[in-house]
Amino acid sequence: MSSASAPTHLAIFASGEGSTAARIIDAAGRGLDAAVRLVVSNNSGSGALEHARSRGVPTRHLSGRTHSDPEALAAAIAGALHEAGVELVVLAGYMKKLGRRVLAGWDGRIVNTHPALLPAYGGVGMYGDRVHSAVLADGATITGASVHVVTAEYDEGPVLAQCPVPVEPDDDVASLRARVQAAEKELLISWLTASCGVRETALPT
Repeated sequence: MSSASAPTHLAIFASGEGSTAARIIDAAGRGLDAAVRLVVSNNSGSGALEHARSRGVPTRHLSGRTHSDPEALAAAIAGALHEAGVELVVLAGYMKKLGRRVLAGWDGRIVNTHPALLPAYGGVGMYGDRVHSAVLADGATITGASVHVVTAEYDEGPVLAQCPVPVEPDDDVASLRARVQAAEKELLISWLTASCGVRETALPT
């Protein structure tokens, strides 16, 4: 591995309020050797787009509403990433699957966070409060957060980093969610800080 003089060019994909996207943008250039070149959302009213605009980061709304054909949507997303010179894509609460063209074009260079210790509580339908509810229903004493490579199947890509979060005896979904989300953000920023500014074919583990 060799350090690069220029920061890693990131794109962030998000669907909701965008607190993780905001955290990444704010960290870029302040300990995180990265530049956020684009924020993409499938939701035109997402907070992620507002956070980006308020920080001067270019945004795109790309979804089934802008491109009804899935292949056209994938092509538009790939085109936007190419135009922005994106090297690494970070999914931060993005609730849609990426098309084959995007997965192929950034193979091994798309990462996602998951609110559990994969492979536990991963796969189709396991996201957000569904994960926390399942953890509590199982009586688990430990959960956590994972950063993993995105592949064609949900939550099946190589795990890059994890951190445990204890489940407290009096936890409910809301309290567990709050602690896991906080850990998730810290884990992602930590992994990005260790990984950005490095140029190689595969992401470092």
